[in-house]
Amino acid sequence: MSPVLSEFELIRRYFVRDARGGAPGPGRGAPSVIGDDCALLAAPSGLALAVTTDTLSEGTHFLSGTDARRLGHKSLAVNLSDLAAMGADPRWFLLALALPEADEPWLAAFAAGMFALADAHRIELVGGDTTRGPRTITITAIGTLPPGYALRRDAAVAGEDLWLSGATGEAALGLAHLRGRVTLPAAAAGQCVTRLEAPEPRVALGRKLRGIASAAIDVSDGLLADVGHIAEQSRVAAEVDYAALPRAPALADLPDANLADECILGGGDDYELAFTAPSAKRGEIESAGRAAGVAVTRIGRIVAGAAEVRVLADGKPVEAARRGFDHFR
Repeated sequence: MSPVLSEFELIRRYFVRDARGGAPGPGRGAPSVIGDDCALLAAPSGLALAVTTDTLSEGTHFLSGTDARRLGHKSLAVNLSDLAAMGADPRWFLLALALPEADEPWLAAFAAGMFALADAHRIELVGGDTTRGPRTITITAIGTLPPGYALRRDAAVAGEDLWLSGATGEAALGLAHLRGRVTLPAAAAGQCVTRLEAPEPRVALGRKLRGIASAAIDVSDGLLADVGHIAEQSRVAAEVDYAALPRAPALADLPDANLADECILGGGDDYELAFTAPSAKRGEIESAGRAAGVAVTRIGRIVAGAAEVRVLADGKPVEAARRGFDHFR
């Protein structure tokens, strides 16, 4: 093993782009240099800032031995998903990294995965921190959007449609496969584990929904749990049409129907967008999905009533897996 890196050598070698021999890349040129006490950012005139942070801890949010390149991708992706849910354009991010040791092959792969996604979304690393400790990754991401166009959780109105991008459940099914709860065919296992370890944030769709959708949230803790956050903060009820829920092939073909429902309704880590919009906007929503290259499905409606989420089949309530991801369980 190579000599132990100092904190500053680790940062210089793996996280300062020019020190790694890379070109500045798209979206760069912010008036800031990694290594100062603070990042100095020039916010575009007339735009609001959207700021989010997420922490991923080994054993809680990802399994030991998870591929480092995929983990670098996912660590940034979960933050970009939050920006997407607000309709924001990604601009900058900061990284705080705790590691049990300075494992250089792991660092190189982690940085490669993280920067590949950063370049794809024209977002720049502008600072952060490193320390020794249990493997923990915290990213703070900053985006911009026109004032008044944020997609908030508290803006849903009774009578609106409830929509979902993509499909939920594959990530949870991938985790069930890795933990030995179910054995999937090779192709299905590969697809589901990829959805778990390398999610694609719906940034383009979030941008297209500005001015069309009312409320939005990214589905990170489970479809029903996250739609429940919209219902609670908007003081409305949500009805989910069980038959309308999109089902990925691995879940549609799963012999265990209860496990499929659990993954689709309660599984986390999908990073799809659930959102509401007036029924008059259906055509615009479908056009936004096509422009963003992602399927969008009308899965229910917002109704007046106590804040809750009901799952209906043929208009009648059905039992559903309501448990979402609990970070302290």
